[in-house]
Amino acid sequence: MHIDVTVLGCGSSSGTPAIGCHCATCSSTDPRNHRTRASSLLQVGGKTLLIDTGPDLRQQALREGISNVDAVLYTHPHADHLNGIDDLRAFCYVRQGPIPLYGNAFMMRNIEERFGYCLLPPGAFWDKPVLVPNTVEAGVPVAIAGIEVTPVPLIHGRWPILGWRVGRFAYLTDVSTIPDDSYGLLDGLDLLLLDCLKMAPYPSHFGFHQALEAAARIGARRTVLIHMTHELEYHATNALCPPGVELAYDGMRLRAAA
Repeated sequence: MHIDVTVLGCGSSSGTPAIGCHCATCSSTDPRNHRTRASSLLQVGGKTLLIDTGPDLRQQALREGISNVDAVLYTHPHADHLNGIDDLRAFCYVRQGPIPLYGNAFMMRNIEERFGYCLLPPGAFWDKPVLVPNTVEAGVPVAIAGIEVTPVPLIHGRWPILGWRVGRFAYLTDVSTIPDDSYGLLDGLDLLLLDCLKMAPYPSHFGFHQALEAAARIGARRTVLIHMTHELEYHATNALCPPGVELAYDGMRLRAAA
């Protein structure tokens, strides 16, 4: 069995092009330089798992022809990873059923406080999202839609957040530190999607060289960089990557062993 991965968005919180910017990346006509907010879709064992619900979710779903989501895996509650949650109502309507959400306690509290209307029972018209929060323990595997998934503890600035591992695939976004214990959860990967905000280090994200150092330590067969600002032009930055490391682009399709 394998995991099919679609990069729905590989951009930072501003997206690319960035409003008001006319740099080479923002002015590029190459679609690989057009980045919506970071999210990915996993299809494994006949199930569809969505990582995060950014504000571009509707656009991404229409672009990729997505009509079903069996569960959502959340990394953390920043707006560019959560604020598209209302777009899940379309998937609830199609399935005429609720969608389970998974994240740490910090994540679930944010959803309850900010989007409590999404956690109510369904109405007659399925006109709101109907979502079921589930709190997971970092580092402890959990069965989600019948698939074994491991929440990987990460640090995003001062926040404890989660990456996600499914089979020989892992998704680590918005990370400034990978705790030593978490590296043990990342052995033997075919495919790693890894945070890389810009060239220079940033307080709450890996910079380019930090990402390369983490990629080398993890040792995945293939590492794809995500969550990038317009500072990282696709072709110029790819030329700086060592073998086995490359930049993502929106709509990129990848595969890993389950």
